[in-house]
Amino acid sequence: MKIAKALLMLLFLFAVVVAEEPEKKVFTAVIGPDGIQKVSIVGGEYYFDPNHIIVKVNVPVELSVRKAGGFVPHDIQMNAPEAGMKFDQSFGTEPTIISFTPIKVGTYPFSCTKKFLFFKSHEEKGMKGIIEVVE
Repeated sequence: MKIAKALLMLLFLFAVVVAEEPEKKVFTAVIGPDGIQKVSIVGGEYYFDPNHIIVKVNVPVELSVRKAGGFVPHDIQMNAPEAGMKFDQSFGTEPTIISFTPIKVGTYPFSCTKKFLFFKSHEEKGMKGIIEVVE
């Protein structure tokens, strides 16, 4: 009986840990005929899709961001001015374009900065991602 309870507790803890880790959704941007890397991001109930974006350095990027739906407000925020990427944009149901040109190779985090009262922030619930800038 004690072994069964211990196994159930381990399964529960594993489920909690797994639930906290968002699924990795990778998107590699391609340079279009206009010379711009275009990426569409959807923000929903504590996720970004994609949440790992790969872009080329020194090539303009246009992020088209929108909310998946629902009443919970979301935004996307990045603070990497040293890499040419600094933005803070609220999501609506219609796409909004964020334009920038990454100037430094590296990995840069973005997240949703929203939080309701005493609950975990959207970032803590898994609404975060990275832009990976490559040669």
